[in-house]
Amino acid sequence: MKIGLGIVGLGYIGNTHLQHALRLRNSNLIAVADISKRALRNAREIGAKKTYADYRELLKDPEIDAVVISLPTHLHLECAKAAAEYKKHILLEKPIARDIKEAREIVSVTQANSVKIMMGYPLRFNRIFRNLREEITSGALGEVVTAYVTNISSGPFFHRAEGYAPVPVPDWWFKRDLTGGGVLVDLGSHMIDLLRWYFGEITDIRSRLGYRFNLDLEDSAICIAEFQTGTTAIVNVGWYSQEYKLKVEVHGSVKYAVGMQSASNPIFTAAQMLVTGKSKFFEPHLLELQYFIDCLMKDKNPSPNGNDGLKDIEAISLAYQHQMRS
Repeated sequence: MKIGLGIVGLGYIGNTHLQHALRLRNSNLIAVADISKRALRNAREIGAKKTYADYRELLKDPEIDAVVISLPTHLHLECAKAAAEYKKHILLEKPIARDIKEAREIVSVTQANSVKIMMGYPLRFNRIFRNLREEITSGALGEVVTAYVTNISSGPFFHRAEGYAPVPVPDWWFKRDLTGGGVLVDLGSHMIDLLRWYFGEITDIRSRLGYRFNLDLEDSAICIAEFQTGTTAIVNVGWYSQEYKLKVEVHGSVKYAVGMQSASNPIFTAAQMLVTGKSKFFEPHLLELQYFIDCLMKDKNPSPNGNDGLKDIEAISLAYQHQMRS
């Protein structure tokens, strides 16, 4: 038995999932959906059996058991609801939705239709940060008092392509009503989820937002988060640097530990995936997708799930409400 898989959305991350789906065990990539004819043509060329311009047609396909949804955030609710109603299990890219109301609706509709939903948080599958969690949970660091996490990059401001043809940054990136927020939603959701995985639920969180590029959305954010374990964490995220930095520093009563991931230039990383279908930087995405398929094969609920996505967006919403003033 193999899981029939569909991919909805063939943007930057959608194409990454497409490349990985062709390499999975226990799974067959059945179809992809996107409104771009060029994206669909490229998908056919590398191995997609069926292509759809309308994802609703993909969801009707009886060969498909599960879907990866990598659409813009404002389309998550509509697509996830449709997928659940067609009884397709879901791997949903972060953030779960634009706001708490939408997130709750996604969780509710998947539960009502007995559909498994997993959130796309690849940092949980990154060996560096998994090893760091093992140090924390084993007690090797002692009682963790403080943590500092940084995720700074160029954000949406990098070269994008369909196949080998460059395309502009999509307009939806810069519209709050379509995204739910700026860098705090985009990169902050990764870091908040990672910290929740380490230290449990957030009891309070406050933010300081920056607007270097004079957008309606914040392009930098610093948060102070308090956790139920007593740990205090500083979250630093930004879209303002061409150099990528992802670092987690944890200070315990016995010793401290650091996990840091480096990356090549985004253009090189994307090109490497396009040409070879492999990239060390994107290995956690492959492990994440394989784990999702394995959970379906074993009828096991995946983690992180929809409730994790909801708790992350609740924390982000609280951070927006509790802004520190200069």
